[in-house]
Amino acid sequence: MNNLDPTRLFRGLAVTLAALAAGCAASPPVTDGADYRQRAPSKTSGDVRVSVSALSPEESLAVYDFPLAEKGIQPVWIQVENREDRGYFLLFPGVDPGFFPPSEAAEAFASFEEQPAVERGFRSLAFTNPIPPGRTVSGFVLTSLDEGVKAIQVDLWSSGQVKDFSFVVPVPGFAADYVARGVFDQQRYEPEEIVHYEDPDAFRTALEELPCCVTNKDGDRDGDPLNLVVIGGLNDAFPAMVRRGWRPTEQTWSGSVMRMIQSALANERYPYAPVSSLYLFGRPQDLALQRARDNIHQRNHLRLWLSPMRFRDRPVWVGQISRDIGSRLTIHSPTLTTHKIDPDVDEARTALVEDMAYSQNLAAFGLVSGVGEAPRHAPRENLTTDPYFTDGLRAVLVFDEKPHSLAEIDFLPWQVRKIGGLLPAQGASE
Repeated sequence: MNNLDPTRLFRGLAVTLAALAAGCAASPPVTDGADYRQRAPSKTSGDVRVSVSALSPEESLAVYDFPLAEKGIQPVWIQVENREDRGYFLLFPGVDPGFFPPSEAAEAFASFEEQPAVERGFRSLAFTNPIPPGRTVSGFVLTSLDEGVKAIQVDLWSSGQVKDFSFVVPVPGFAADYVARGVFDQQRYEPEEIVHYEDPDAFRTALEELPCCVTNKDGDRDGDPLNLVVIGGLNDAFPAMVRRGWRPTEQTWSGSVMRMIQSALANERYPYAPVSSLYLFGRPQDLALQRARDNIHQRNHLRLWLSPMRFRDRPVWVGQISRDIGSRLTIHSPTLTTHKIDPDVDEARTALVEDMAYSQNLAAFGLVSGVGEAPRHAPRENLTTDPYFTDGLRAVLVFDEKPHSLAEIDFLPWQVRKIGGLLPAQGASE
């Protein structure tokens, strides 16, 4: 297997995925049909209210009369209601450092002779500075294309004053796996099933008593280590991950399978590629996120399950993270293919901690035992027989809606173990 010719692998992958596609649901993604302004969330600071919405490819075509998505362009609608006695400027690079001015976007769709007229149409739709006192200004900023969800940062600048607003909004027309599982739309547990923790030591004990690993559907075989705990939710943890480039996975349906085939054959990226189901609490993951590299065979990915625990009234998610470093054929997968993981699973865990430190929403992190040590000379195997080794610890990430600088991140005094050159604060107990 290790010396398998890549061409043979790609052909095998295409054949097995094509067979899977034949048996998959052919239903296209379902959209809510709502006007982009009706679904726009809003936030207020002082007497300034900001609303945003990210358009789907179909919506942008309807608004602009050009297929912007085919050029990797996505309009973001922004409305600013300014009831203060000072004016503001919207900083476009804050929305997207690689934003497209109307002139550049128009050039992608028009000849030299046609460009002035097309550009005028694009400019008429664009958000235009300034935002005077007592006025409402709305319009579009043309950004790079995202599917599933989009992180939108709105920074309003005035002399001696800055207002910032962070949003993570859904993009219609994308069959996200987490939507199908309904994790954010229903109560996973009955009130009497939820265990609340206030004391950190009692909470630590509960985390250490969690299962070591995910399992197969029948629950009779252990797989990848449960090396991650996320404390937070829709207002802090998941927006932080999206801002750092983590993307939701797509449902496994005929369209996503065909896209996997095309990406595999072309050796291209697929930032939303479906992931296989692993099991905890008797069910597959509630949410999967990934950060793609240059092609479909390489990515960081994590799976999360909402637990019946709450820490200081915050949701607690238990998860598994690893790094995919290639693809191979296997008899241990229904598709006869699988991603090969980096056996050093602690590296992926550490990389996530470091990545989230830059998210500005990580308030604290620590380490607890519970996975069980597996040294390099005696590795364990996941469900597709990939070996892995680990120090046996799981990272605990505590998020907060309030921004935290690197210097403000606390170390939970549970385990003294070096992470990416960082050590917990003095006095932490072993």
